[in-house]
Amino acid sequence: MKKALIQLHIAVLLAGFTGVLGKLINMNEILIVWYRLLLTVIALVILFSFTNKFSKTAFKKKAKIFGIGILSSIHWILFFASIKYSNVSVGLVCLSAVSFFTAIAEPIVYRTKPKFIEVLFGLMSVAGIYLIFHFDTQYKTGIILGILSSLFAAIFPVLLKKSMNHTPMETVLTWQMIGGAVFISLIMPIYLHYFPSPYFWPTTLDWIWLLILSLICSVFAFQFSLNALKKVSAFTAGLTYSLEPIYGVLLGFAIFNEAKDLNIGFFAGFGLICITILLHTLLLTKKK
Repeated sequence: MKKALIQLHIAVLLAGFTGVLGKLINMNEILIVWYRLLLTVIALVILFSFTNKFSKTAFKKKAKIFGIGILSSIHWILFFASIKYSNVSVGLVCLSAVSFFTAIAEPIVYRTKPKFIEVLFGLMSVAGIYLIFHFDTQYKTGIILGILSSLFAAIFPVLLKKSMNHTPMETVLTWQMIGGAVFISLIMPIYLHYFPSPYFWPTTLDWIWLLILSLICSVFAFQFSLNALKKVSAFTAGLTYSLEPIYGVLLGFAIFNEAKDLNIGFFAGFGLICITILLHTLLLTKKK
């Protein structure tokens, strides 16, 4: 369990940096995700081919993982769009709603009763987002997109954990990325028609950020996250990912000086989310 939690926190730290990269890359959000998935799939195929970790999968299982890949790609598009329409700090804080949606989604998928404490912690995170929205409406579009992103971010790990039974995580991860890449390739022409990008082909600097996003923040982070999901519950993973705003906000402050653009509502909501994470950590420690 200890090793799984460490791996999960490394994945969260890397995930927090994706928000910064999304701001640094000037392309449209769907292009960011498409290039990210394309580079990630290439890296995974090469890596797992040399290590012989990619196994054959039944068509039915493959189709399910493909579907999960579609859900995860929608989450990433909404996540980067949220950052584009607001900033790194606001976009990442909205992901704190993942704990609330996970507390609802997990019992539905596994047909169990919702746990009161999980729902309570989830609602506290949502209350933190509400404080931000209530006191500062200039980021309304970004906040709505961020909440929708957190909904998909809660659903696909729950389904992913269920699909990992008797299937190597390397195989699951690869087919998930391929599913997302195929889906985005199909919808991209329509998406770009309504939401055009400044340019299609990445600049030299964009390629550097995309490689970091794909190899370090995707391949390494996803492997750590999937390994952790074998040991921890989806809710624990979801709430741990609430740390992502903390890392992301601090990075946003340091790199983009976003603190000057945020009011007391943001810091009140952010503080409530931090308290929620602290309480959950103390509860897990007490149980241990």
